[in-house]
Amino acid sequence: GGSSFVSRILRLWKSLLRLLKDLVASSKTCQNLSLWLGLPSVKEVVSFARGERGRNGSRDITTGKVLYGTQKGNSRRLAHKLAHLAKVNFGLELEVLSLDGYEVEKLPEERGLVFFVVSTYTDGTPPDAAKWFFRWVEESAHDFRCGADFLKDLKFAVFGCGNSQYSRNFNTCAKDLSEKLRLMGAEEVAEVFLGDEDKGSLDTQLVDWTGLLRLRLQDYCRPLDPAQAAVAAAGAHGSKRKSDKVKAKLERIRAEKLSASGQSTDIEDIGAKDLNEVEGGEKPEMLNHTVRGNLKKQGYKIIGTHSGVKLCRWTKSMLRGRGGCYKHSFYGIESHRCMEATPSLACANKCVFCWRHHTNPIGKEWKWKMDPPEDIVTGAIQYHRGMIKEMRGVPGVKPERIAEGIAVKHCALSLVGEPIMYPKINELCNRLHGEGISTFLVTNAQFPDAIEKLVPVTQLYVSVDAGNKESLKAIDRPLFSDFWERFLLCLQKLRDKRQRTVYRLTLVNDWNVEEVEQYASLVDIGKPDFIEIKGVTYCGTNDASSLTIKSVPYHHEVRAFGEKLCALKEDYGLACEHEHSLSILLARKDRFLKGDKWHTWIDYDKFQSLCRSGKTFGAEDYMVETPSWAIWGAEEKGFDPNETRFRKKRNHPGKAASVAHQNGHGQEESALAIKASN
Repeated sequence: GGSSFVSRILRLWKSLLRLLKDLVASSKTCQNLSLWLGLPSVKEVVSFARGERGRNGSRDITTGKVLYGTQKGNSRRLAHKLAHLAKVNFGLELEVLSLDGYEVEKLPEERGLVFFVVSTYTDGTPPDAAKWFFRWVEESAHDFRCGADFLKDLKFAVFGCGNSQYSRNFNTCAKDLSEKLRLMGAEEVAEVFLGDEDKGSLDTQLVDWTGLLRLRLQDYCRPLDPAQAAVAAAGAHGSKRKSDKVKAKLERIRAEKLSASGQSTDIEDIGAKDLNEVEGGEKPEMLNHTVRGNLKKQGYKIIGTHSGVKLCRWTKSMLRGRGGCYKHSFYGIESHRCMEATPSLACANKCVFCWRHHTNPIGKEWKWKMDPPEDIVTGAIQYHRGMIKEMRGVPGVKPERIAEGIAVKHCALSLVGEPIMYPKINELCNRLHGEGISTFLVTNAQFPDAIEKLVPVTQLYVSVDAGNKESLKAIDRPLFSDFWERFLLCLQKLRDKRQRTVYRLTLVNDWNVEEVEQYASLVDIGKPDFIEIKGVTYCGTNDASSLTIKSVPYHHEVRAFGEKLCALKEDYGLACEHEHSLSILLARKDRFLKGDKWHTWIDYDKFQSLCRSGKTFGAEDYMVETPSWAIWGAEEKGFDPNETRFRKKRNHPGKAASVAHQNGHGQEESALAIKASN
């Protein structure tokens, strides 16, 4: 009869699937071969044979929820976008809730569709707001009292937000959530989607996923007219950036799979694999639309596809005659003639004190389209000059400073990202030198080979953010698993450089201020010419970081740290300070202390002459005496007396009492003003 025929078909189908599973078991990339070929699962065959639609045999689901767990706000934004797309595509009314506000005990009672949008944070952990939810799911999945049908009525799908550069922990939370819910009997209406920032905009991936999700959700709800849904989805996405080529590719793939099997194609196969194949192997641009937009909002001028320039606040300050940055005090740069730029907006770390709130890309190697160095230098200078000219008419700006500022003399390659990642960094530095522009290059000490091959620059910095492996991992949150070995090797490579070298230490209360002895041991490895010690800059609320205004040390605390370090490393002396930016400078006595005079300033014209000569030269060949007002302990505390002091007065709750207690002599207002302006 019909029943025995169906049974024979099912047995045959199970045998075929077992054979396919054995064939692809050794290949991770082929684990979804049956889906890729358009072959339905056993569950789908059974449903088809029985004439069912989904586990509950209904296509009348009209409500549900989108539950999100976020650290920086990305998942929250995507959750609201998903709710809108679900409404215009499927007519679903989805309530959007944060996991920290959702009563997890109600999960077994959910009868609509439940979508999860979850990100993965440091070391594969869930966001702070989702920790309790994930803990409950983990414990319930292994609690025998719950059983394998505890969530039998739950129908769900998971969209993960991650970055494959963190390979070990890539979308760990999304994958774990999917697994644990299935262990408790929940029905996964579509395989977990592993959104990848490294592959492009998560917004774009969500829209693509939603469009393909209709192939799965047809078992549970009634999709709207495809043409109307496509138009609505494009509107929700905010633009028509997706090329006709991509659209045609997706439609062709879907049509081929459907015509071959009559079944739906796996969402992740199309959404992740085929989208990467669309460009035919061509390298992508570093900045997607979302990242580019975020950086522009922060005041960046984007050069080409991966570089940027921005007007430093100290440049604006010196245009008004209100004083320069610490580099003016320590090394004699003219702050109003300094261009802050980077040839690589990508970085290999996600430091907790990142000024950019992690809006820039990350990566362990260069994998993007590459702009020529001459275009980057030309674009940076043009943008910088334009921003200088825009300062005309601003109250207090001096016309003569505008004229000087247009003639760029210095370049701080420290804007954001990791400049040394740019494969043509040597050509770029040489081109800057050819324009008569000095180079202050900062690296985060994760690319030792690039440091070794680097041409002479005016001054080479290495960020030394912690004194030991554990603290460095917590503060820098590096992509590389061998980050500590790379870090130490970078310090060794620094020792071989003839030009001026600097350790840059950023002090963060409760993070690294107690590691002075460990820092001292790192000094022995690189033997830098200088050690800059600076209090962390507080950049306001940042969901990706737990730093607050209390994380910022006071200037007297930074001074005390420097004194302790000098006591441990007697070959270094306390050379300079810049109170306004909570910065001090330690310098090697054997090179830069001539008699009783420090020589930390730079003869920039001499440096350019030495570069043009092609001869080997060292730091001692282009140093000049440091002015008295910049010296450690001077009454001016690093403020140029030729400038006019200007201080903003702000209040930070909880800080004034601390200052009064520690200083005890009425310096609260001054210290707060100094701290607030950084």
